[in-house]
Amino acid sequence: MKIKGLIALGFLLISGIGSYAQKTISEGTIVYDIFIQPKNSGAKANSGLAGAKSTVYLKGSLSRTDMTSSLGTETTIYNAKVGNAVILKEYSGQKLMITLTKENWLTSNKKFDGINYQSTPETKVIEGYDCKRAAAKLNDGSTISVYYTIALAPINKEYNQAFKALPGFPLEYEFETEKLIIKYQFSSIDFGPLTSAKFDFPKSGYRVMTYDENKIGKAESL
Repeated sequence: MKIKGLIALGFLLISGIGSYAQKTISEGTIVYDIFIQPKNSGAKANSGLAGAKSTVYLKGSLSRTDMTSSLGTETTIYNAKVGNAVILKEYSGQKLMITLTKENWLTSNKKFDGINYQSTPETKVIEGYDCKRAAAKLNDGSTISVYYTIALAPINKEYNQAFKALPGFPLEYEFETEKLIIKYQFSSIDFGPLTSAKFDFPKSGYRVMTYDENKIGKAESL
């Protein structure tokens, strides 16, 4: 075989290995276990959040995140193509739906504007995935530390504004605020298909408020 042919064959083999090694997530379900720890050693963690989980559903430009605990469920459904979203809250038998326009969505995620991750030397293997660690400081003064893998690549990087600038997919991460450390630990991933109905905005069964109305209500309760 001629030298040019060998070079071409070698290039094809390398390209084939690279494409095989990385899995593109166009659709799937990812589950994280949530652990919340007060930074004050004398403070107690909220027992109602023990065993909390975050489940992320992805389908094209659609995403849904369910956070469940013994206190209730909070769901965010987001359409990255259109830019609108809803937040569903179900606590103590009360069901509230907060609607967000594209502008509302950007405002609610303002703390992630310009997020810039810095690589660190730490690495670890999480459920068979080689992961690197990166960290960033957010606009509200909190920090985020992430272990991510380049073996997984979501086609919709807008599903979580915290990771839109991350050079990989997060398998473990933690937010550190003035009072709390909130850790998300990878539990499972399923690449099975999801129905579009999973991402529909509810049309009934909830008390509906706009994003601005909800903000006013919070301010009045302070």
